[in-house]
Amino acid sequence: MNDVALHLSETLDHILASIPQFKPEFALIIVFLFSIIATLFTDRFWKQSSFFVSIIGYIISFFSLLPQLHQPTSGFFGMLVIDDFSVFARGIIVFALLVSTIFIQQHFKSKISQKNLGDVYTVLLTAGLGLNLLTITTNWLLVFIAIETLSISSYILVGYFSENKKQSEAAMKYVLFGAVCSAVMLYGLSLLYGFTGNLDFTSSAHIQGLTAAPQVMTTIALLFVFTGIGFKLSFVPFHAWAPDVYEGAPTPVTAFLSTVPKVGAIVLLARVTQAWTTSLFYFGELTILFITVVAIITMLAGNLIALRQHNMKRMMAYSSIGHTGFLLMAVLVAPSGDPAILLFYLCAYVLMNLAAFAFIDALEQKTGATELESYAGLGKKMPIIFTGFTFIGISLIGLPPTVGFVGKLLVFSSVFERHQSSGDLPYLALLITGALTSVISLFYYFKIPLYAFLRGGQSEQNNHASVTLIVVIGIILTSLVFGIGIFPDLLLGLFK
Repeated sequence: MNDVALHLSETLDHILASIPQFKPEFALIIVFLFSIIATLFTDRFWKQSSFFVSIIGYIISFFSLLPQLHQPTSGFFGMLVIDDFSVFARGIIVFALLVSTIFIQQHFKSKISQKNLGDVYTVLLTAGLGLNLLTITTNWLLVFIAIETLSISSYILVGYFSENKKQSEAAMKYVLFGAVCSAVMLYGLSLLYGFTGNLDFTSSAHIQGLTAAPQVMTTIALLFVFTGIGFKLSFVPFHAWAPDVYEGAPTPVTAFLSTVPKVGAIVLLARVTQAWTTSLFYFGELTILFITVVAIITMLAGNLIALRQHNMKRMMAYSSIGHTGFLLMAVLVAPSGDPAILLFYLCAYVLMNLAAFAFIDALEQKTGATELESYAGLGKKMPIIFTGFTFIGISLIGLPPTVGFVGKLLVFSSVFERHQSSGDLPYLALLITGALTSVISLFYYFKIPLYAFLRGGQSEQNNHASVTLIVVIGIILTSLVFGIGIFPDLLLGLFK
């Protein structure tokens, strides 16, 4: 009896000692509760109360991260791992969530809708909690809970605003595809636990258990697990949902889906890759080969299909699929113990995509369309928007002097160094494919200035775009894209 009491006392002491490491997530949980209260009560008198509660929550969560910088530790019996990698990743996530929340508020501010936006802000806070957990855990059970928290939040965001058959179909496709991927991943995790009796993918007991299990069954189980991760990253062949969902969802929700979930999933994949490739686990080499093949196919498929798109949101969907391939390339060099390059490219990707969707949203609100043909002749009437949009396209291609150029250069340089040191052909194949797809992307990104500045539009379209908050945010993000592109050490020095 005394032993049980002592064990319980030690367990409670450890949990209490671990709570300070969970401060950023606790901030989101508390603000989540306040957001619900604001939605139910104060929104009746002040419609923006839940919005400002959410913004304050993200700011508090961000500042709660700062004391954790350069203070590596673990908590909750090793289920949470706090290091600089997770601190910077959560900082990027909070920033992207804050911008996405402002997008949603501005997008629906002037629209007559029966939907309560307070519910949307609450769901975004829930998604932020799931994303944070993805970046700080090495426990498969917590990984699954985090992915499901993020997935359910994303389903709600897409389906909440469905107003027609096309949007409802996109939401249903997203839910069904996600449910199947989650079920497959859970089955794979059950196999892993059966083989090892351990759920910490970095522990030696877990890796030894996988090594001792039959290779065929272990490989199948791990591929099942990659199904869930692949769904969040939308790499081939788990990308089928992305174009329809991106097109059917409101543009601010699309901006969220194309950026924020990928940050958490990429950090998780980098941790898994590092744990396996630095051990004697046979799947470590297969992991590198698997990521290489997936990255090559994803880059080719995303960029080639994007060439045929005329809807901007579908084009950006395939563009984001192509960029996922580059993110996978960055994952391959992250296991060296220096995640600075991966973090830099993640930050560049978030800035570029959020800016692109800011301009798409501004144009959609002004013209009511997202088709490339509808942009014809609008460059002279909306020069600020289309100039910024063109610069973002240049960065997405990877041309200097932009953050996209620096990000791709860092990834290519690291992969080239790996090829020189190891002589492995997969790294060379990645370099060739990355360079080729960057050239391919030039042809569809340059359609934006082609239609806007060089094609004639309808003469009756003589309206000029007013400078809204979304346009201002797009311009600020574009300035960051160029500023960091010219002075990359400002960001790289921080990450290192």
